[in-house]
Amino acid sequence: MSRQIAAVVLAALAWPALAQMTPVGVWRTVDDKTGEVSSEVRISDNAGVLSGRIEKLLRKDARQDDVCDKCADERKNKPVLGLEIIRGAKKSDGKEVWEGGKILDPDNGKDYTLRLTPIEDGKQLQVRGYIAFFYRTQTWTRVP
Repeated sequence: MSRQIAAVVLAALAWPALAQMTPVGVWRTVDDKTGEVSSEVRISDNAGVLSGRIEKLLRKDARQDDVCDKCADERKNKPVLGLEIIRGAKKSDGKEVWEGGKILDPDNGKDYTLRLTPIEDGKQLQVRGYIAFFYRTQTWTRVP
């Protein structure tokens, strides 16, 4: 009986460490051109498919009532705050990488193919958006 209790306690203690190697959570984004902190994005998992919404706008010049006027789909003219910018990413078999989805850049309205890779023991998230051979990579930091 004591071995079972010990096993449950050890599993409970190990769970937070394992749970951190996932993109699920809240992330502080950084503009890769200026280096300025720009927003917080909450990434959620719904039956193995990730989505992410802008939860806070943090740029000094950010207008909280901004809309995505350059978006081309149903997100056109929707508020940037609360906007779904990550859609459809799934975990790759045998790797700590989520891909196959899309990420929207609300500044230019473009959708990019997405790849998410937790790094630094899940404290950071490498976010790569690409079209063909052209890509941009940002490193987001997990909000504690």
